[in-house]
Amino acid sequence: MEEILKLEKNILLTMKKYYKKKKRGPVQSKKIEYDGITFASGLEKYMYIALKEANIVAEYEPTSYTLMEGFDFESKAYERCSNGKGVYKNRGCKKILPITYKPDFVGRDFIIECKGRANESFPLRWKMFKEWIMLHAPTLTLFKPQNQAECDLTVRHIQDMRKNHRKNAKKKTSL
Repeated sequence: MEEILKLEKNILLTMKKYYKKKKRGPVQSKKIEYDGITFASGLEKYMYIALKEANIVAEYEPTSYTLMEGFDFESKAYERCSNGKGVYKNRGCKKILPITYKPDFVGRDFIIECKGRANESFPLRWKMFKEWIMLHAPTLTLFKPQNQAECDLTVRHIQDMRKNHRKNAKKKTSL
């Protein structure tokens, strides 16, 4: 009986090892070409088609916004490489690159960022971009759909937003 229990334990341990998931790196979306445009993800392609079918004009990744200017770091800084590898040494006295952001779609009154799964730097960059919008273009509306249903909802919001804008413009002219 004791031998059977040992044998069962060995089988269970072996089975656990077999089903153990390997860690993989960050999520890599597949690039997709449609209408001569190479989209970074299927969600971006879906958003493009939804905007096009609704006759909403938007450019795909037309410009990059500088959220923080680059600068010369002239002090010492003891650290490893940014990926955590390498030797711990002085990595100071270097030019620090600017932080930039390129949204997926830009229309005359909106910006859309399709984001299925965000990487670790995205939440900070998104907050910085919201601040940039607040300071430089407060009339723009931001959208961040994360699935196809939210893309469809985004299109409806833009249509409603524009319909309300036209109604308000007519009211102002009639007064």
